Amino acid sequence: MHLGKRQKSILDEILKTGHVTVDDLSARFGVSPQTIRTDLRELGEAGKLVRVHGGAHAVDGKKNVEYEARRQIAAAEKIAIGKRAAQLIPNNASLFVNIGTTTEAFSDAIIGRTGLMVITNNINVASRLHANSANEIILAGGVVRPSDGGVVGEAAIDFINQFKVDYAVIGASAIDNDGSILDFDFREVRAAQAIIANARHVILVADSTKFERKAPVRIGHLSQVDTFVTDRVSNTAIRDICSEADVRLLEVGISDSD
Repeated sequence: MHLGKRQKSILDEILKTGHVTVDDLSARFGVSPQTIRTDLRELGEAGKLVRVHGGAHAVDGKKNVEYEARRQIAAAEKIAIGKRAAQLIPNNASLFVNIGTTTEAFSDAIIGRTGLMVITNNINVASRLHANSANEIILAGGVVRPSDGGVVGEAAIDFINQFKVDYAVIGASAIDNDGSILDFDFREVRAAQAIIANARHVILVADSTKFERKAPVRIGHLSQVDTFVTDRVSNTAIRDICSEADVRLLEVGISDSD
């Protein structure tokens, strides 16, 4: 399904709040309630939200938004974040790349690099990078999660623990005000924790919508990160954590008009 700009914004709002109403969206976008109902009906038919009387909510309000829908949310920000993070990786480096739509944007930005050893538990990342014979791509073994192509489970963790790499590029589903880095699937979290533990320099890539989200499983804390690449940080508490923990904060500064 091709998403229009308004439909992307609707999904973005659901990602932040878990629920939207027809009346609120009609007022926000300056269109008729019938137009909003059409948007919600199309998104519902595509499996990207659940229609309810007077509005819609996330496919599962307690879990993550469906993966293909997440690709469309903050897409420009993710591309810019991925490009900026790629600038931190020199040729001939070794790195982990974990599961997520922003880490996939990062992988797009390093396709032309040479001499990289990329270890990933993300089938989508491996698929993007494997065609460049100048790099070595290593895919972790384990259980493939059908929703997003992530490789999880004990086998993946054991595989990751065999390596000690220069960089880790990780994503997150949510970032709490206290600096907690969060996700939805405990199996994915355990793999991410192994990745953090076995990298010399950890780069977190996450767009600013992650500050508005909630997720139940803790990956770790911002203080464990060496560099945080995002589009913007308006939260003073997050800035203070980065400053106190000597985390390098890089903001790519995508505006709403970009």
